[in-house]
Amino acid sequence: MTNARSRHLVSGAMIGLTYLAAALATLPLLFILFHLLVKGASSISLAFFTHMPRPVGEPGGGMANAIVGTLILIGIASAIGLPIGIGAGLHLAEKKTTPLAHTARFLADVLNGLPSIVMGIFAWEVLVRPIGHFSALAGGVALGAMMIPLVTRTTEEMLLVVPTSLREAALALGYPKWRTSISVVLRTALAGIVTGALVAVARIAGETAPLLFTALGNQFWSTSFREPIAALPLQIFTYATNAYDELHRLAWAGALVLISIVLVISLAARFVTRSRFGAPVD
Repeated sequence: MTNARSRHLVSGAMIGLTYLAAALATLPLLFILFHLLVKGASSISLAFFTHMPRPVGEPGGGMANAIVGTLILIGIASAIGLPIGIGAGLHLAEKKTTPLAHTARFLADVLNGLPSIVMGIFAWEVLVRPIGHFSALAGGVALGAMMIPLVTRTTEEMLLVVPTSLREAALALGYPKWRTSISVVLRTALAGIVTGALVAVARIAGETAPLLFTALGNQFWSTSFREPIAALPLQIFTYATNAYDELHRLAWAGALVLISIVLVISLAARFVTRSRFGAPVD
């Protein structure tokens, strides 16, 4: 009786600790959101999304060019990083014991830990210096390169979770191996792959160092891939290091918008993925 009671006490204590750990894991995000709302919500208005930045010292203005620039950079990076990363992860999962797979897996892990400023300097040397000017395309390529290893490793892990019986059933029905990988394995792991893609998007959406060396920033309206382009992280950095309180408030507002963009993309992808397979959206 005593042993049973002690086991129940230990079990309850451990369950309580897991609840505490889960609560503590969410606290940083909640504190950040609360602080951004307090500091930046008052500066959010229609003008913030539709107006261009004002000259230094003048009140008002917005970040329309930086918001559009951020979306363009994310789009370029995703168009480069997601197909390559998912394809590489599929190869690693299907050919996991080959020398190429071992080498690619190791290099992806190394690249995952590469400081973003190093990627920025490399992108400047390879993409900016040869053509003689900064550009949105160079910034998108740098961010896309940062996405590839994270998407690759996440995709591989999600595909390895798929039961082997599904592969065997598809092969037994006469499916070729390539079609089994794409139509059965990849589709089964789609929710996890989308989650990994969103984590990669969230990582690159707020990167500043690579953009300082590639996209540079732009105070004017520009959507050209061949010209410097504004971005929320760059604009936030510029405003936060300025001496004017009005620009500080706009920097907080920009940070709030930036985290909101990531949140909206995550919610939309979750809705689409769950609806695709008939699961209820909670």
